[in-house]
Amino acid sequence: MNFQQLRSVREAVRRGFNLTAVAEALHTSQPGVSRQIRELEDELGVEIFVRAGKRLTGLTPPGHTVLPIVERLLQEADNLRRAGEDFAADGRGTLTIAATHSQARYALPPAVRDFRLAHPEVALRLHQGSPRQVAQMLLEGEADIGVATEALATYPELVALPCYQWTHAVLVPPGHPLAEDAAQGLSLTLARLAQFPLVTYEPGFTGRSHIDEAFSRQHIEPRIVLEAMDADVIKTYVELGLGVGIVAAIAYDEERDRHLHAIDGRHLFAPNLTRLAVRKGAFLRAYAYSFIQAFAPPLGRDVVEPALRAEPGTAFEI
Repeated sequence: MNFQQLRSVREAVRRGFNLTAVAEALHTSQPGVSRQIRELEDELGVEIFVRAGKRLTGLTPPGHTVLPIVERLLQEADNLRRAGEDFAADGRGTLTIAATHSQARYALPPAVRDFRLAHPEVALRLHQGSPRQVAQMLLEGEADIGVATEALATYPELVALPCYQWTHAVLVPPGHPLAEDAAQGLSLTLARLAQFPLVTYEPGFTGRSHIDEAFSRQHIEPRIVLEAMDADVIKTYVELGLGVGIVAAIAYDEERDRHLHAIDGRHLFAPNLTRLAVRKGAFLRAYAYSFIQAFAPPLGRDVVEPALRAEPGTAFEI
């Protein structure tokens, strides 16, 4: 048994049983991948994959049992490598962060700045994606730390720790009827908001679920004319008069967005919780703990390490 055999099995599942894609990912040949898998099956005495001719089509019942063990072995091998690097590299290395656009644009910059000042020898890589893409990057070992509001807490393979709560704001151009309502001291309601076309996040992004739930509870059907992944796009189309924007309050800056008027939406939509996630059982180098605390000060190493070892289903509160 060797690590190349284990990697071949893991990648076969990740790549949808496409051996050509597996060979490309592992920088080898398709016959080489097939041979590695067959040799492992022969050693274990079971077939891991269902086959149709020479094609892999799925996992056998033994394969479903074997796969989590393969994943753990490869993760522990990676942990062993990281542990050695942590002692040998003297604070040097690479830290990869996966985050949604809103987190990367508005929440992460102060933490990145402080981290770079404290760890100038560490190279930071920042990948952006949807919440599900962030989770996938963590699961596949492409990122060390993930930050998002949606989705992360739904993956049992991840430890998702609460960082901070935030609310939505409603954005309109100056002179808009809703801005005039606010100037007169009138409280914005969902019924009033639904009288106008809306521009907001795509489903699954930046608290969109709480927006939909608020309208649904009052049996109101909003007229959403444009959906986007990030607040900068939303603000651009609000300025153009396409509709009323609903964005994360953190995305509004009075000086930078002086062509827009913001109305507090915390009474309309439930608060949202941004989480920071790492893969369960992962070995984090010392500077990774430093970054986590720079982003979320309550999440010190004394909090994160026990969370990595906690039983599945354990709840964490801020």
